[in-house]
Amino acid sequence: MIRKGTCDDIDKILKITKACAAHMIAKNIFQWNAFYPNKTAFENDINRGEWYILETNSSIIGCITMSTLMDKEYTPISWLTPNKNNIYVHRLAIHPVHQGQGFAQKLMGFAEHYSKKHNYKSIRLDTFSKNIRNQKFYELRGYQKLGDIFFPKQSEYPFHCYELVL
Repeated sequence: MIRKGTCDDIDKILKITKACAAHMIAKNIFQWNAFYPNKTAFENDINRGEWYILETNSSIIGCITMSTLMDKEYTPISWLTPNKNNIYVHRLAIHPVHQGQGFAQKLMGFAEHYSKKHNYKSIRLDTFSKNIRNQKFYELRGYQKLGDIFFPKQSEYPFHCYELVL
């Protein structure tokens, strides 16, 4: 089941994102760290009504943020659609124990269906340039890689920006 996230979910999700970070670091993918994702980001997502939780068997196993706000870091990217009426996916996380079972696909399918139903023009996101698995995941769903941005608190390496025109 996918539902809106609440403040009561934050501590559980932070445990999941920490487990995801440790899982990626073990594979030399330094995408998430002590700075990101953080409690404040999830609180902001909740306040804007943009945070969704994935539960299975009454247990929280992941989350996704679907925002209408374009981060300033995205400004230099030559997007395929105008910078209005777009959804930005952030903080997609599935606990490592549950990865590889189609749950990330389920969350992205939810985001794509929601975006089409609400007449958004595209879905935009970024993923770490050293995370080849994520890049393949989005490319197989039809997302096009458009350019790179940097988040210095996360990594010296770039993040690739992707867009799916709906």
